[in-house]
Amino acid sequence: MMNMEQQLIELSAQYDLSISAQQAAAFQTYMELLLEWNEKMNLTAITEPQQVGEKHFLDSLLLLKAVEIPENAKVIDVGTGAGFPGIPLLLYRTDIRLTLLDSLQKRLNFLQAVCDALGLSAELIHARAEEGGRQPKLREQFDLACARAVAPLPVLCEYCLPFVRRGGAFAAMKGPGAAEESVAAKKAISILGARTESTQSFTLPDGSERNVIICRKTAAMSDKYPRHGSKIAKSPL
Repeated sequence: MMNMEQQLIELSAQYDLSISAQQAAAFQTYMELLLEWNEKMNLTAITEPQQVGEKHFLDSLLLLKAVEIPENAKVIDVGTGAGFPGIPLLLYRTDIRLTLLDSLQKRLNFLQAVCDALGLSAELIHARAEEGGRQPKLREQFDLACARAVAPLPVLCEYCLPFVRRGGAFAAMKGPGAAEESVAAKKAISILGARTESTQSFTLPDGSERNVIICRKTAAMSDKYPRHGSKIAKSPL
């Protein structure tokens, strides 16, 4: 299997992110586990090592360029899937207290194997986002919620903002069209007690566009939210 370590160190440096040889070796192990488990279950469509480095690892780390994460922050990765962006963030910022939430136990089994192999400590929670957002131990408990999901922003906000404490932030990681999504989500963001703080745009090495939309939680959220999953999907705020 191709070694991606040096490539990741060099690529990250182009974005002013400094990755040590030790961190790069951990990313290499993560990639090997990802590709090995991917043969048994669907974790990623991206299986070429260089692309994993660019489109999963570097892409996840760009979040650090868009939002300042306080020391020892509580971070939740909502609908984490194969662990993006949560595990790359934890490999880079070992001080954060990470929770990985996903609705599929199989994916959490994979993530537990990754954490064990890399000596990482993260809390793994098996729940749908809208269920997790109503659990007292999770609701409004996090400094940062992040999601790299395909759902439209108004929907994503209702899934993720319930986890964020007042003063904390939600980071939505998006492809092209982020400006239009922000406009479409304005009402939802306001109803959910937040405001759009910034949008940062990045270009990955292959030329594809990435955007990180930061929503800042300014008020406690009404008990009405999050609604049931089918309601969120059918009638976005």
